This record gives sequence, structure tokens and C-alpha cells, in this order.
Amino acid sequence: MTDRLGFGIDIGGTGMKAAVVDLDSGELTTDRLRIDTPKPAEPDAMARVVVELVRAHGWTGHVGCAFPAIVQHGVVKSAANIDTSWVGVDADALFTKATSQPVTMINDADAAGIAEMRFGAGKGIRGTVLVLTFGTGIGSGLFVGGTLVPNTEFGHVELDGVGAETRAAASARKRDGLSWAEWARRVEKYLRHMELLLSPELFIVGGGVSKRHERWLPKIDIDTEIVPAQMANNSGIIGAALL
Repeated sequence: MTDRLGFGIDIGGTGMKAAVVDLDSGELTTDRLRIDTPKPAEPDAMARVVVELVRAHGWTGHVGCAFPAIVQHGVVKSAANIDTSWVGVDADALFTKATSQPVTMINDADAAGIAEMRFGAGKGIRGTVLVLTFGTGIGSGLFVGGTLVPNTEFGHVELDGVGAETRAAASARKRDGLSWAEWARRVEKYLRHMELLLSPELFIVGGGVSKRHERWLPKIDIDTEIVPAQMANNSGIIGAALL
């Protein structure tokens, strides 16, 4: 492998995806392989899938892995959207031993943000940028002067007496049977709250709903510029590979 290539894995609640990435362009150089996340999604079971993803690509070298939790120095610190057995696990060490390759873990929203800042909607912007992924929950990646502030977890800020993601995540729209306009009003209230806290220069919104941004983004009226993410479903893989 050349220095221009990296390997990224994006672990989600339903699927684990991986590909080889051209680090100069952000393009995938192989097909993206997806394997269902094992249930229960416990460490040893997920390690076996990681091994399968690495071997299927014939990859040797550093592996970056995006993970839906707070990750500090490779150790998993939260379990809001994963099996509780992960808390306290040194995931770097676990996956490194399983694959016989050096593995570095990162929060999945942080990985998506890295991809957007390098190749997507945040490219060249040096101010404060908040990347938000709307899905089952709300993931966040905060960048100041192009530098990541890791593990922000702004989906859990309190709004209307509850965690914001219980009201404004994409899953809340389906759960509560909301129209796009009704859901957009909830998202707008959340974004206004984040404006007061951070005074960002730009919001970048990702997740599956970003593919339908024309349905709801025009309905949001805030002071800060807000744009859809550009890297789509590959952002976690690309950001992880950049590690």
C-alpha cells in the first residue's frame, strides 16, 4: 500500500462498513463492504466482524475506525447507542490484537466531521464549524480553526426538559409521525440553542436526512449559515481512514 491510501471502518447500530480510501481526494478506491452489526453487539463479536472487513480488503497497515460512542485514547466511555458491555473497553487494543494491524478509534460524528472539513462542505473554513448528524440520535463534531474538539455529544444537551435528540433526531420525526415542516421547527429550535452556546460560523447537517435536505432545510430560519453535508454515507469511512 502507498502512503496515499488509508482504510476506514464505520461502525453503526445496524451495519459495519469499510473501504480503502484515497487520502488525497477522499474517494473510495474499493467497493464499500457492509456486514450487519452482530446482535448482541458485544466487543468480541464486533471484533470478529472487523477482522472480516480487514481481510476481505486484503488490507495491511493502519486502520481507522469510527464508533458510536465517546472514545478517549482508544477507551470507550459511553454506551448511549451501543451495548453497555463496551464501557471501559480499550477498543484500540481489542481491535489491534484481533486484526494484527494498528487500529485507532474515533467517535463516529467526529469522523464524519473530519471528512466534511477536509473534502466536503467545511473545506477551507477556519472559523467555528459544527457538524451535526441526524439519525437515531444527533451526533456532533465541533471544529475551531480547523481543529477538532473531540467527543462533544451535543445531541444530549437539554432542550424542553429532555435530551435534544429525543425531540429533534431524525428518528423522532418517524416516531412522532411528524411532517417535514413540523420536524424542521424542532430542528430550528435546537439549532438556535446551539447558536447561543457556540456562535458558530457554519452548521453542516448530515445523516440520512441530508439526502432530502430540500424537504426541510429551506424551512429553517436561523442567523447562522446552514448547509447539507457533501460526503453522504461515506463520511465515517473517509474520516476514519484519515486517522
